[in-house]
Amino acid sequence: MGDIPIVYTLTVCPACDLLRDTWRREGIQYEERRVDQSQDTLDEALDYGDSVPIIVYPDGKVEIGFQGQTG
Repeated sequence: MGDIPIVYTLTVCPACDLLRDTWRREGIQYEERRVDQSQDTLDEALDYGDSVPIIVYPDGKVEIGFQGQTG
């Protein structure tokens, strides 16, 4: 795993939009993987949970949702 979070998202998802907008505004770098654009990416995300956004931090911590919202 790299040194920035990996975020699994959907293209149309209010919680994912909130995460993208907030982190962009705060200058937080991350790698976005859209689960609706690749079966392999969806399969990866399902290892962590079945709701988005899924944030996988470099230390291995996993967070489902963003600011109490899921998509």
